[in-house]
Amino acid sequence: MPTARLAAGFALAVCLAGASTLAPAATRAATTPPPRSAAEPTVAEWVARLRQRAAASQRSPAVRADYLALLRAQNLDERQAPYADFAWLRLLFEATRDGGYWNLRWAITDREPTSEAIWRQWQALRAPAPDRASAVAECDELSAFYAALARLGGVGDVGLLWPTANHTVAVWRLPGPPREARVVVPTTLIFLSRYDSFGTRGFDPWKQKRIYPYARNDIAPTQRLPPALTAFLLAQADRYADASGLSLQRLRELREGVLKGSLSAAEAASRARRQREALPAGAAADLAAYTHFIEAMRGRGPALD
Repeated sequence: MPTARLAAGFALAVCLAGASTLAPAATRAATTPPPRSAAEPTVAEWVARLRQRAAASQRSPAVRADYLALLRAQNLDERQAPYADFAWLRLLFEATRDGGYWNLRWAITDREPTSEAIWRQWQALRAPAPDRASAVAECDELSAFYAALARLGGVGDVGLLWPTANHTVAVWRLPGPPREARVVVPTTLIFLSRYDSFGTRGFDPWKQKRIYPYARNDIAPTQRLPPALTAFLLAQADRYADASGLSLQRLRELREGVLKGSLSAAEAASRARRQREALPAGAAADLAAYTHFIEAMRGRGPALD
C-alpha cells in the first residue's frame, strides 16, 4: 500500500458506457441480464435510512457521552462539531471498522486506496451471515469506504491520512473558528492499542500538511444493492448503534476473532455471555447489543454453555 497511490485515491472516477443495438433480438435476449427488482434499494435510499438511524441514536446516553468526551478531548464546541454529524460518523465508524458490526475484515490486498472493491464484494453478496466477512479490504480501502459513506450521508470533510508510509486511516477535518481541528478515525487498529477508538491520539493528524476530502465517486447513488445485504446492514445498525463505545469495542474483538478464525462462533457467544453478566445496571442498550450478538453467534453452531 505505497503512498504513491495518494493521488490515485483522490482522482475522480470516469464511467464509460456503451450499448450495442446491432445484435438480433434473440441474441440480445440471451445476453441481456434480467432486470433488477424494484425491491432492491438504491445506495441513496439505503444511506437515507442509515442517516435516520444515526439521528435516532442521538437519544442514546452512550452516544451523547461519547460526543461530550470528544468535545472535551479535542477542545471543540458543538457549533464546530455538530452532534448530528458526530452521530452519523460514529455509526459509520463502529460499522465499517475492521471487525465492526457490518463484518468487514482487514487483510493485505495491494489494491488502490478506493472503496470500489468493497462495493463490488457487497453487490455480489446474496446471503450475509453473522460469522462471515461481508467484504475483505486493506486499511486504505476501509478508510476510503468510510470517507465515501460519510460524504454520501452529507458530511464531506472526511479524508485520508497516511500516518506511516504503509498505513492509512480516515480523518474528520473540522474548519474553524476558532481553529481547524482534525479527528482521527482509525478504521483498523494497526500500530494502535486495543483501546484506541474514534478520536484517538495514537496518530498525529498534523503530520500530513493537508487532509483532502475524499471526493472520488466510487459508486453512484442510484446503484441498486441486494435486498438481503441492505436488510442485514440496517438490522445491524438498529441492534448496535445505541451501545456504549466500550461494549462495542469488546464485541468487535469477539467478532474479529470469529471472522479471522481464531474463535468459533460458540466460543464468542460464551465469552459475550460472561461479559454481559458484568454489565452495570441500567445499561439497556449494551444489554440489547450483547443479547443480539449472543443469539446471532449461537445460531451458527453448538452452544458451549
